[in-house]
Amino acid sequence: MSTFTPDALRALTTLIVRRMGSADAEAQEVADHLVRANLSGHDSHGVGMLPAYVRLLQDGLLVPNQAPHTVLDAGALLVIDARRGFGQRMTADAVRRAIARARELGACVLALRNASHVGRIGTYAELAARAGCAFTAFVNVADGRDIQAPWACAEPRLGTNPFCTAVPGPDGPALMLDMATTTIAAGKARVAYYKGMPVPDDCLIDDEGRPTNDPTGFIRDRTGAMLSFGRHKGSGLAVMCEIMAGAVGGGQRVDQPTQGGILNSMLATVIDVSRLGDPDAVAEGVEATKAHIRTSRAAPGFEEVLLPGEPERRAAQERAERGIAVDAMTWRDICDAAAKIGITEAEIDRAVGAN
Repeated sequence: MSTFTPDALRALTTLIVRRMGSADAEAQEVADHLVRANLSGHDSHGVGMLPAYVRLLQDGLLVPNQAPHTVLDAGALLVIDARRGFGQRMTADAVRRAIARARELGACVLALRNASHVGRIGTYAELAARAGCAFTAFVNVADGRDIQAPWACAEPRLGTNPFCTAVPGPDGPALMLDMATTTIAAGKARVAYYKGMPVPDDCLIDDEGRPTNDPTGFIRDRTGAMLSFGRHKGSGLAVMCEIMAGAVGGGQRVDQPTQGGILNSMLATVIDVSRLGDPDAVAEGVEATKAHIRTSRAAPGFEEVLLPGEPERRAAQERAERGIAVDAMTWRDICDAAAKIGITEAEIDRAVGAN
């Protein structure tokens, strides 16, 4: 296990993404996104994704510097096809367009189709919240192997299919819920496997459909499946994320032929909260609701009551001060991926050592 400053990981990630062919602005957007995911405590969506991105590039399934195609621009409705562009840049640019349209019209519905892995959805919710907008997104995962077994299924039939929503506060989201519809994110199973640790109960099934805590089969052997959170309720939300982003939003669906990539599509609503009435009254209502919930005694086993988004803020503050830990296997995979695109060990050392 090694620990790096956020600046060191940004420098290394920028170097790798540039060498993949991205222009500086795109490389910096991707690097900032991945490191912010690590800072928030979501290592599953952080720099550990770089080996997958290099594989996608080499397989022709990720296109650096892609120009998004505007399929429809009809007032409060935007439909954009990312055409396998870098998901972090494609999605941030699309959400910025939706924010501008929401400020003009009050609200915008955005259908973003076929972006390569978009990363942590909460980053886009934070972008909207900083602009004074409420944000809700249904996201699907297509073009690769199914990994989530819906309720009553002994085999995988869906991706992790995230759902995210946030309301603005003074300096970002006052509250933000960002979650995979599986009990844990797929990347967290990867992190557990690399650390030689079990996953919690009710997260995985093996290839016979039996519960397991061992991520080896799922990660190494590509067998078994992840389970939906909350039994039938999480499964229902996972199905609707697939329907809303795929069938309704027009992105690639999970039932269509795959090429071994990672494609995300998203159906999002962006609402300028100030157009609904007095924004101060909205903020007061949000804070009053939060305060009401916090008046409860903490349940046995809990030290305090935390609300959606608060664990991420605390993790970001702690990791900014103490650094970001990267396990040995993840670091090895990152270095191997860098070598595949011509980056030397000396270049890696310079990138992380100069920050």
